[in-house]
Amino acid sequence: MDDMQTSGVKNSAPCDLQSDKLVLKLTVTLAADRNAIDTVVQSVMRVVKETKCADGREDAIELALNEALANAVIHGAGSDPSKIVECDVACDETGGMLIVVRDPGKGFDPGCLPNPLLGQNVYSDHGRGIYLINQLMDEVKFLKNGTEIRMLKR
Repeated sequence: MDDMQTSGVKNSAPCDLQSDKLVLKLTVTLAADRNAIDTVVQSVMRVVKETKCADGREDAIELALNEALANAVIHGAGSDPSKIVECDVACDETGGMLIVVRDPGKGFDPGCLPNPLLGQNVYSDHGRGIYLINQLMDEVKFLKNGTEIRMLKR
């Protein structure tokens, strides 16, 4: 049964920023096409770097954003380009960065994901995205039955 232990999903605190202190607010939508993910990630990260919102934390944010969008496109929207994935990015004056990704899927229970560090899961070629996001971000919260992920980096 060790193989089925959950991957340590962080689900704490409000995972939000104060809207009156935002220095960046960006909303992006993309067709649920795997080929669109990299372009969106690079565009968002270009703005993040230009505004210096996440000085020194860009690599962690970029990887977490990439994983969240990939999960939304592949698992949430079934790689169906007729479906839309939404992404909001906000940064406050203290340098806190909030990323919200929403997909049109049925959702999932993040507490039921197998731990990628245990048993045969170590050898799997998938199943590490949520684990990585939790390692890279300070707060991670799943809402709307798992169709929305809120990731905060302070």
